[in-house]
This record gives sequence, structure tokens and C-alpha cells, in this order.
Amino acid sequence: MPKHKLKRFAENLTFDNLFQVSYEMLEKEPFKHRGHWREYFGNDAPLCLELGCGKGEYTINLARIHPDRNYIGVDIKGARLWRGAKTATEEQMPNVAFIRTRIELIERFFAQDEVDEIWITFPDPQPKKPKKRLTSECFISRYKKFMRPGGTIHLKTDSQELYDYTLNEVIPENGYTVVFNTPDLYSTQYDGEAKLTQTFYESMWLAQGKAITYIQFKI
Repeated sequence: MPKHKLKRFAENLTFDNLFQVSYEMLEKEPFKHRGHWREYFGNDAPLCLELGCGKGEYTINLARIHPDRNYIGVDIKGARLWRGAKTATEEQMPNVAFIRTRIELIERFFAQDEVDEIWITFPDPQPKKPKKRLTSECFISRYKKFMRPGGTIHLKTDSQELYDYTLNEVIPENGYTVVFNTPDLYSTQYDGEAKLTQTFYESMWLAQGKAITYIQFKI
């Protein structure tokens, strides 16, 4: 394993805003902040998740834009989470936290009606395994266990297949409500949050002329 990864893994253990919980630990006892995130953040502000957050670019930038909301980035890659946790620590951002876990275990970390909003930014489109897509009903059924009624989900992706699947299958089949959608975000007059943050790869894809799709919907 590269030395820089080992160094990051070690530094991850020092961050107060990064929680690393194994499946075995979750089996022994409930996660300590489940149902108590507002106590952790010290306020009753809306709670927003970024699933598959990578380095946490959206988590960090959305938290900068909205200091009156709380944000939690979730990913399984510790070396990636290091960047987000370190930035939030250095900038002393009290409305940011990160969880290292698999998305399949997400309902173990949040209680009923605890989450207001979810961002799913450039997830693996899983072309051969639709049930593993983060917008599949298999996963949304998990989100429903902890999202408030009428909670909002944002999907931003370069995958036309994932965009079509979510818009034309998942949403109508389950009676969800589309707030906004576009097959080419940067060709529209939309000026909302989805345009305010770009990952490194997103910028690269845009430079190559690739369209970025976006859907905002309520469950």
C-alpha cells in the first residue's frame, strides 16, 4: 500500500468529524449518533447527506454555501474521505461530518425523519446491475427509513443510462415528484446549487464536451 495512503489512514483517526464504523461494530451496538445528529451538530438545522461523496467536494462546498444546514458525506474509501475531513477540520466547519461505510448500511446511521435531503453525485451507474444503482428502489427504500416525508433527492451524473433509468422508470413507477430535470445541466438557465460545485472529473468531462445530467425529485 502506498505510504501516502497509510499516512492518510492514520490521520483519519485524529479527525473528530470522521466516523469509521465496521459492520461488526454495528452488529454489536447501534451507532451512537443515530437519532441524535442534531445533538451532535448542536442545532435543529436541516440534515443533508452526500452518498458516495469521494473527496467530499459537494459536502464541503454546500456547507460553505449553507452554513445554516448540516452536511454529512458518506463513502467507503478512507483515502478519499481524508481530503474532505481535513478541509473541514482546517476551515473549522462545525456543520460538516463524514462517515466511512458502505451505502448498503446507511440506515444503520440515521433514525426515522432525521434526514431532509440527499445528494447523489456521479455514482457508479452499474450498467449491468440496476438494483445496485443508488437511485434504484432497492436503495431508496433504505433512504425512506430515515428521510422526512417529502424529502428531496438530487442526482447529478454523466451517465445518460442512469439518468433515463431514474427519470423514466424509478420516479414514475413509485409516484415520486420531479422538481427539475435536464439532460444537459450546463446548457440550461438553471442557476441552483447543482451548478455551484464541480469535481475534478466533472470539469474534465465538461472540457471534453460531455453533457452532465441532473434530476431533483421528492419521495
